[in-house]
Amino acid sequence: MDIIIETPAHSNVKYTYDNNRRAFRLKKVLAHGLSFPFDFGFIPDTIAEDGDPLDVMVLSEFTTFPGCVVDARLIGCLLAEQGTGEHLIANHRYLAVTEISRQFENVQSIEELPEELLRQIEQFFIAYITAEGKELRITGQLNAAQAVVLSERHSKINSTNGTITGIPLSKSL
Repeated sequence: MDIIIETPAHSNVKYTYDNNRRAFRLKKVLAHGLSFPFDFGFIPDTIAEDGDPLDVMVLSEFTTFPGCVVDARLIGCLLAEQGTGEHLIANHRYLAVTEISRQFENVQSIEELPEELLRQIEQFFIAYITAEGKELRITGQLNAAQAVVLSERHSKINSTNGTITGIPLSKSL
């Protein structure tokens, strides 16, 4: 599957794709000491509950650049809720591996990742969101097959009632 990279690995700033400008926009500076451990981007032609495309962290031993299209395979998903106070919405983080990675070439599903690496990825997301004054709760994990099914559900937009297979579309957060 194609993944579009917004923010490269080791970056301490976050970029986001601006559909109106058809370019990448500098969105925010991360808190001191934080940087993306791997490339971060989105799955095109999907929409999550927060109104954005599905978030995906792409594991590899190299760094790309904003706008790079990467051929990758989903290996799992960190199920997460994000927000402030009692207003939490689903904002899952998918994990993928580039098809040309040598370091992760044999990883087919999330349970094959070293436990410490997975813990560090979870802690990065929690620290990153907490530094913005929001809360992020990791509520579970999906393996590769489950993540693919969930991502496909988010690519099927039902325009008649404004939902994605029953998930209300919202721009709030």
